[in-house]
Parts: sequence; C-alpha cells; structure tokens
Amino acid sequence: MQELGFYRFAKRDPNPIAIIDTNEKAWTRGELLEKVNQLSNGLKDFGLKKGDTVAILLPNSVEYYISYLACVQCGFYLVPINWHLSGPEVAYILQDSEAKVFITSGHNPQIIDAAQKAASEAGFNDACCLAVKPIEGMLDFYSFLENYASSDPEDRSAGQVMNYTSGTTGKPKGVKRALVDGDPDDVLSMFAMIISFFGIQPESNNVHLVGSPLYHTAVIVHSSAALHYGHAVVIMEKFSPEEFLRLIDNYKVTTSHMVPTQFHRILQLPDQIKNAYDCSSTRAMVHAAAPCPVHTKQAMIDWWGNSIWEYYAATEGGGTVVASEEWSKYPGTVGKAWYGAEIRIIRDDGTDAEPDEQGTVFMKLGEATKFEYKGDKEKTQKDRFEADGNVYFTVGDIGYLNSDGYLFLCDRKIDMIISGGANIYPAEIESVFLKHPKIRDVAVFGIPNEEWGEEVKAVIQLNDPSLAGDELVKELMEFAIENLARMKLPRSIDFLEDMPRDENGKLYKRRLRDPYWENRDSQV
Repeated sequence: MQELGFYRFAKRDPNPIAIIDTNEKAWTRGELLEKVNQLSNGLKDFGLKKGDTVAILLPNSVEYYISYLACVQCGFYLVPINWHLSGPEVAYILQDSEAKVFITSGHNPQIIDAAQKAASEAGFNDACCLAVKPIEGMLDFYSFLENYASSDPEDRSAGQVMNYTSGTTGKPKGVKRALVDGDPDDVLSMFAMIISFFGIQPESNNVHLVGSPLYHTAVIVHSSAALHYGHAVVIMEKFSPEEFLRLIDNYKVTTSHMVPTQFHRILQLPDQIKNAYDCSSTRAMVHAAAPCPVHTKQAMIDWWGNSIWEYYAATEGGGTVVASEEWSKYPGTVGKAWYGAEIRIIRDDGTDAEPDEQGTVFMKLGEATKFEYKGDKEKTQKDRFEADGNVYFTVGDIGYLNSDGYLFLCDRKIDMIISGGANIYPAEIESVFLKHPKIRDVAVFGIPNEEWGEEVKAVIQLNDPSLAGDELVKELMEFAIENLARMKLPRSIDFLEDMPRDENGKLYKRRLRDPYWENRDSQV
C-alpha cells in the first residue's frame, strides 16, 4: 500500500498543487512544506514542547494549513478559534487551553479588535503573538518565518487538533484526545482514513473545496485529510453559492464538506446560473452538521447524482454514514454505523430499545477516539456509559434504528441551536443577559428559519415589566454584543411577565419553544 501523509507526498513529489488559496494563488506541496517547517522550527524556538498548545484566530487561508501542519508534526495541540467571537470569548479559550502561542491576522477590524482584547485580557506577551497581516505590537507572521530553516524540525511527533465545544456551565470546553506516538505521517494518515468511508481514495486527481469556516471540526478534519491523501485543496474565504459552483467547474472539484444551508442556497439560484457550471466532476460531496430536509437532499441528488453522501457524528466522535443509493431506499436516514463504530439506542431506564423504538442515541468510542473535556471531569463522565468492555457517549440526540440498522434522528439535543451548521448554546447567551440589571429571568431557544434552519430567540422576564419595549430591546442588544459573537445574538426578543418554571425552578422551555414548531414533524 502506498505510504500516505502530506509530508511524505511533499518530499516525494513537491511540484503538484497542494493549495489554491482565497486569492486563487497556487501553492505547490514543496512551497507549503517550506513554510510549515519554518513555522515548526520557530515554534520550537519559543520553547514549546510536546503536548503544548497553539491557538489560532484566523479566517480561511493558507496560513490556517501552515499552522495546522506545523503543530501536528511537532506534537502540539492546535486550538482553532471562531473568528466571530468577541475579545472576552477568545481570551477565555486562550486561558483555558493554556495556549503558549497565539496566531492571528489583521484581516479585518473585527478580528483585530478581538485579537488585541483577547491577548491583553489573557496576559499574552506580544512576543508570543504572530499576525499574518500587521497588528500593532504583534510579530509579523512571514517575517518571523524567514528567521528559521525550512528543514524538518527535530523530534517530530504527531499532534492533535483540540476543538472547543460547550461545557456544563455554557462555557466552551476543549475536546482533548491523548497524543498518539509515532511518525506524524503514519498517525495523521490513519486519522485521515475517515474520508475513505465516503469512497474517497488517495490522489486519483481529487480536488477538495473548502466552502465553510475552518474553525468547524468537520471542515478542518476533511480538508486536512485531503492533504494527507495527496489531494489539492481549494479554499474559499466565505461561502457564495455561485462562486462555489464556479470553483467546482474551474478546478474540477471532486470532494467537499457541506451543510444543508449551502444546499438550500445553491438550489435557490436561477436555473440559468446553475446550468452555466459543470458539476459533473463531483464524487463525494459530504454533508452533516444539521438536519437536511428530505426534499432538499433529493433535489441535490437529482442534480449532482450519487456524489451526495451524509454522515452523523459530533466533535467528540461518531458515527454513521450513508451513500445516496442507500439513502434513496430509506429517505431521511443518516446512515448505518461506519467501520469501528457502534450505535445503540438507550431507553430512559438504561436498557436497549427495540428496532423502530425511540431513545437516546449513543455511539461507541474506540481507543483512538477516546477524549476528555479539558478541565471538566463531570461533563466527561456525564454522558457516557460502559458495557461489555466498551465505552459509549451521547450528545443527547433522540432517534431510532430501523430493522436494517439505519439510524433516524427524531429530535436534537433539545437546547442546542443549530444555525447554518453552527452550534449555538443557549446557556452561554442566557448567562450574558442575566448580567443585565433590568433582567430577572431569560430563556433562549431556536425557532425556525427557512435559510439557516434555526435562529436565536430570547424571551425575557424583567424586574419592572413596565420597561418592556423597543428602546429596551435596543439597549439589551447593545449590552449583549459586547460579550457575544454576532451569530449568537437573538434575532428577536419577547417579554413575559412570568416564566413557566416548576416549584424547583426548572424551566419548561418546551412550552415557550413548541408554538414556533407547530405543523412541523419535529424540531429537526
């Protein structure tokens, strides 16, 4: 079998294109490896050791991959941070992850503001902050690289990406896996094998298109796997439906990781635009992250044929997979357990459900995918159970297995909002609003949005109900935007005199949420 891994491919044949960046500049494997090694040697010169953490706050860019490939060949944890977050939110992740180096960009005023505030609040030394585009007081990224050799760093070892997801308090928690000893090419290509579940093969003239933010777990996983499989990667800075089609046509794109919102937006294009681009090169356009309406997926299959694949998983692990042909037999399914995985449906009493019986969806954790939530032992253990020597975990989804072993989701983790494929956690938003002196109580939940799937709704109980009105809504939104990313801000705010709580203080959030979901089969 051919040896895989980006570093091997780059040394064996440095001339093929590795990356087409957001300006459509082509980077060969050799050019990319040169910068990767320079950054690797520079990070080691900072004194970083195996197991240390590097945090990045970057837009989609070639520098994302330079940072990733450097960290994972040096035994470091790479923490991607959503660049839409506010300064305090970024600072929390910098501190919680124990990042030793912070890589960011003067790409736009929003990133500059968040990066400067976060670095200051987290107590970062400017000498440990690199900026791709100038930010006052931070080291220039490329000038820094020029100080270091492009040869392989010493003591190469495999690192990991540590993505952040929500904790029990609403604060994000890092999903941390133990580092695996071994040659980085061997280890990373082993993890990259996930894309083989979708029929994707090494090289074979594959071209992967990145149309979603790289700070999402699946996007960096699938696109980095493409590099380790010897594929070229085309990067979009921001998704645009027609531009996505143009890039597929221009670069003969074969694979991508998508979300249903993108399907929806592409399908809404006029026929004359859709027909102007040739999408026949597509082989595995993989989607997940949010429920996909049956009619939307069917329309994509009708257009792009059997290149549409779906899977079910989480940042923590997975999962199931289904090809178009299988899905057509069981419309609405998210697939069967992939190789090495197991799906169990567990009743509230802890016993296994029968076929077609709803329960909580649990997935098996293999040795290579075991994780902990950094700094949160309670959450790590809370949603797990052991049986027959195996460890299973859940993200709280409700579903059932049919008699043929295909998984169907009935409802999601009830409080989580999924908007445009991004996970939004109400507890975090609620905690911010509760800091306002005029607010007595608050409930945040998702309501239907035709384009994004869901949007954020806030229902607020005031200390003085007479203050309710448009002026207060404006005041509350201005208060929230100081501490929350824009994507987490409520699209609307309602006021209630009393919240539906029981005697123990438990909020009946479903009573608030259900009216918005009437006449729908489920919340998904």
